[in-house]
Amino acid sequence: MKMGLVVLVRNLLLTLCLCLVLGFMYYAAWKLHLLRWEDPKYDRLGFLLKLDSKLPAELATKYANLSDGACKPGYASALMTAIFPKFSRPAPMFLDDSFRKWARIRDFVPPFGIKGQDNLIKAILSATKEYHLTPALDSLSCRRCIIIGNGGVLANKSLGARIDDYDIVVRLNSAPVKGFEKDVGGKTTLRITYPEGAMQRPEEYEKDSLFVLAGFKWQDFKWLKYIVYKEKVSASDGFWKSVATRVPKEPPEIRILNPYFIQEAAFSFIGLPFNHGLMGRGNIPTLGTVAVTMALHSCDQVAVAGFGYDMSSPNAPLHYYESVRMAAIKESWTHNIQREKEFLRKLVKAHVITDLTSGI
Repeated sequence: MKMGLVVLVRNLLLTLCLCLVLGFMYYAAWKLHLLRWEDPKYDRLGFLLKLDSKLPAELATKYANLSDGACKPGYASALMTAIFPKFSRPAPMFLDDSFRKWARIRDFVPPFGIKGQDNLIKAILSATKEYHLTPALDSLSCRRCIIIGNGGVLANKSLGARIDDYDIVVRLNSAPVKGFEKDVGGKTTLRITYPEGAMQRPEEYEKDSLFVLAGFKWQDFKWLKYIVYKEKVSASDGFWKSVATRVPKEPPEIRILNPYFIQEAAFSFIGLPFNHGLMGRGNIPTLGTVAVTMALHSCDQVAVAGFGYDMSSPNAPLHYYESVRMAAIKESWTHNIQREKEFLRKLVKAHVITDLTSGI
């Protein structure tokens, strides 16, 4: 009996020791995991905390022999990876026939994915049949891109010729070109928009540009199907304001922006609330930041102009094309402008992007 008690105690002690050892191992592994992801060199999103204004030595050497003004292959993505090691460049600019196989967007509803939109997207793509830029742009070994914001900071800067010198000029929503060429240029490669933001008068559209939908809600894909098939747009489809009923573009000139850029901008780059992957208060990136995100994946060099609101100057023009003043801007339910500005400032400080109007 006594011997049995001794054996029992010994087994209990061995079990306890084993539990303590395993517990210590799990604790040590957990601490190492925290140390790895909470590296003091990086912020909570994974961006380098100390953003040096100088190029990393290896990149400075790589691009040292290029002449001034020459396009630098892989420049933006290399710098982005240097300050954000989790950045992975491969991501198609537009949706194509394989959209249902792309896991990053398959499980999210709009605006962060395509869940529930399969039939609409398939119908649109069967008519457009084009999923790339133009053959001339696709053949370039190095692409310089600029995203034109709509901010009043663009006014009276005479940047038109410099903007037109870029290979790809991206414009947003209904921002006009005609009459403002001296400041904003006359070239448009892509015009990215959603139904409520699209130009409503057909004569305002540029002839030599691609029309690109950024789908923020399921109604947006339904609207694009109406546009592509030249069907009557229904006003009862849940739009929050009047929308364009006709876009003077043939199906091959129409594209669908990859929703992954909305998802990546919101959650990876800006750190907006995830909200179970659903649209919610303050978790939708602005179209400008979405376009910048797209360009980081698709362009070798990236610039912006017309970005940034100076809230300290209430009488400054809000947009370059109208007389509305900065004081008219209200807090947005969907966007977090301050968090976006912090993200864009990181890119400017680290030379990932160039801000021609110094508004960020």
